[in-house]
Formats: sequence, structure tokens, C-alpha cells
Amino acid sequence: MTFIIIGACIVLASTYFTNKLGNELALEEKKKIEIWAEATRQLILSDETTNPDFFLSIIEGNTTIPVILVDEYDNLLSSKNVKEPAKDVASFYRKEINRLKQKKTPIEVNLGDASQFIYYDDSRLLKQLYYFPYVQLGIIFFFILMAFVAFSSTKKAEQNRVWVGLSKETAHQLGTPISSLLAWVDLLKMKFEEEKMIDEMSKDVNRLRIIAERFSKIGSVPDLQLVSLNENILNAVQYISNRTSSKVRIQCHFPDKNHIFIRLNTPLFEWVIENLCKNAIDAMDGSGNIYIYTTKTSKECIIDVQDTGKGIERKNYKTIFSPGFTTKSRGWGLGLSLAKRIIEEYHNGKIYVKSSEINKGTTIRIVLKI
Repeated sequence: MTFIIIGACIVLASTYFTNKLGNELALEEKKKIEIWAEATRQLILSDETTNPDFFLSIIEGNTTIPVILVDEYDNLLSSKNVKEPAKDVASFYRKEINRLKQKKTPIEVNLGDASQFIYYDDSRLLKQLYYFPYVQLGIIFFFILMAFVAFSSTKKAEQNRVWVGLSKETAHQLGTPISSLLAWVDLLKMKFEEEKMIDEMSKDVNRLRIIAERFSKIGSVPDLQLVSLNENILNAVQYISNRTSSKVRIQCHFPDKNHIFIRLNTPLFEWVIENLCKNAIDAMDGSGNIYIYTTKTSKECIIDVQDTGKGIERKNYKTIFSPGFTTKSRGWGLGLSLAKRIIEEYHNGKIYVKSSEINKGTTIRIVLKI
């Protein structure tokens, strides 16, 4: 904000003094043309006893101000400092005279029985002086923009460091107890071999291990492997389906019978699908349908996750991906933010709200390059 105020003050001051200087220079140029007109008149009215050198020196001395000399009927008599085109010279001068008529009052050269008129334009220096504040404004705006970009980049980098540090510390803290839990599960399996409950416990502990692995990958160089997109989606859907209400149905529609192979980081991508499904379930209050569609083109793969929930207001289409945004009383607002980070920064893709209707549902679209 400070940069904007300082820049505005500089531009206003510069504009004021430039306009003041420009007006003074315009008056000086008008005086020069009036002297030039008088020299022209004296030269025309001179006789054999008059030395024309002085008047000619005044006329030739004008090297900057464009002038056009015409008669009473706007017929061209002469011009100076006017850049003529190679063709249609007469047409050019007619247009130029009409333009100058709208701009300035011509100076009359009174010859007694007749009159001539001088049309003149601003010199190149005066025109540049008028444009100078705009050039200065552009330069100041450019530097303000660069400062804003640098500040935003620094702030984003700092936020990224916090994200990465928090994620890695979480993974580190979870690592030791998860290893212990895995060992305890193995001991329980040895003692109670036929207990199905032990198998479910083993799955959940292994799930904790995968979650810790996901956190550890945040901030690391993405390790993308060529894998089946359909399988990754099905794995995530199966895990969510086994742990949600029977009133929620998740249906996958893969029109392409063959598997779509794409470079993914499996743990992180499955995390995205799980987050989208969990958000959809919350939006449906634990009852409804979720549809997942995949489409493949020559350059990209599209995944649409559609629910029959409460919908999202248009003003929140982008806000829902911001850290901390949540409509749940106990939510942290990190799920969709992490999903956006994983898709855009680790997979070089896009994720956005494709469409949404209040009380009808929402479709979130993921676009990945093949």
C-alpha cells in the first residue's frame, strides 16, 4: 500500500510540473510561429531594395515545429518539418490541414489585398513531454508490480516452508508409534491366528503407515510412476466405501475399457480422491450418490467427481481451495487445499469446481497432462 501511495504522489507531482512546462513550451512555440509568420509576410512583401537574408534566416531557423502555409482557399503553398508520404501527397495535406483546424487556430499572414494562413503542430519535443507522465506511470507501475510479485513469492515460499515442516514433523512423530503398532499386530496375529478382527486392525495400522508416508512426501521432489489411473481411483474408493455409511453409494464410470496409464504419485493421488469423496459425503450429510468419471483425450486425462450434496455458492468456487476454509464446525479446512497443492504442484495439473447447484450437487474436475 505504501508503494502505491508513493507512486501516486510521484506521478501526480510529475504530471503537474510536466503540464506546466508543456504549457510554457507551447506558448514559446506559438511565439516562434508568429515571428515565422511575420518573416514570411515581410519576405512576400519585400522589394528589390530589401535584403531578404534576415527573413530567410528566421524561416530556415525553424527546424522542429511542423508548419503548413496555405492560401485563403486552403490550397497548399509550402510546408516545413512535415513528413510527407511517398504517394497521395495532396490527400495527405488535406487530411493534415483538417486535423490541425480542429486542434489550433491558424495564424493569419495579412498581405493587404489577400491573406495566407499558417497551420502548425506541436514539436516532437513537446509531444514527448506530454507523454512523459504516462511513461513514468508505466515504469512506476512496473516496479510496484515487481515488488508485489516478489513479496507474494516470499510470502508463499514462507508458507510452503511451514507446510513442509509441519508435514515432515507429523510424519516423523507418527513413525515410531506406527512401527510399534505394526509389531503389536504381528504378535496378536501369532496368538490369535483366526481372529478376523486382527486383520481389520492390521489394515487400519497399515493405513496409518500410508498416511505418514503421504505427509513425508509433502515438500519432496515428486516421484511419478506410470500407473493405472483406474486402479488408483478404485483403491481410494474401496477404502472410503468400507468406512462410510451404506446410505452412500460411490460409482465409478470408466468408458475406456483399457486402463488409462498416467504418471502419478500413487499415495498422494489416492489422498486427493479420498479427500474429494470425504468432502462429498459431508456435503450430502452421509446420504447420497457420488459418481466418478474419467475421460481421456490426446493430451490430457479428465477426472470428474460429482456428488448430490448441498452445492457450493459461485462466490466460493475458488475460496474452497484456500487453507482454513471450511463449513464444518470441527473442520480444519486443509483437505481441498492439500488436494490443490498435490494436483497443481506435484502433478502439474489443474483442479477446480466445474459446476455446482445449491441443493443439487457439485462436480469437481481434475485435469492431468498425459
